[in-house]
Amino acid sequence: MKKYLVIAALIGLLIVAAVLIWPGKSEAPIQSPTGAEAGYKDAAYIIEGQPVKLVDGRSAIAIAPGSASEIVTQYFGNEAAGDLNGDGVPDVAFILTQTTGGSGTFYYVVAALKTATGYQGTNAVLLGDRIAPQTTEIANDRIVVNYADRAKGEPMSTAPSLGISKYLTITGTTLAESPTTALK
Repeated sequence: MKKYLVIAALIGLLIVAAVLIWPGKSEAPIQSPTGAEAGYKDAAYIIEGQPVKLVDGRSAIAIAPGSASEIVTQYFGNEAAGDLNGDGVPDVAFILTQTTGGSGTFYYVVAALKTATGYQGTNAVLLGDRIAPQTTEIANDRIVVNYADRAKGEPMSTAPSLGISKYLTITGTTLAESPTTALK
């Protein structure tokens, strides 16, 4: 019986050694959808006039000193890469969410402009409360965010079903809505 256990152990070791040593396909490192470095998740953005510094895509700030309630801002995703400021360097646009202790989850679009020293965040533009984000694109120096929201007058208990596209441009480091003309 001991003989069989020793043989089984040796076969197991040979298999493990073969897997570790055998030349095979090397896997490419996992990258974000845009292939951009993650530094934009550690930048500061201006939300409702207040600077918010993300660390690994998240920020939590006490609503009041000593309060257990927090304003939580975090990276949602829907990122897109492209040159937003005409410098030939790809920038990143994406969605942040912010909760303030109530029932709302507010969605904002922001941009991170790539500089020689990292990423510079822009101001955030509100998309809405408890919306359903769909896609984010960059084309012709503009960000296009597509999402579903509720029709005017519908209660928050109604599922978002109204398709909306928001067009945004950057002037300097300021993100602002632009006319809703079609992209060329």
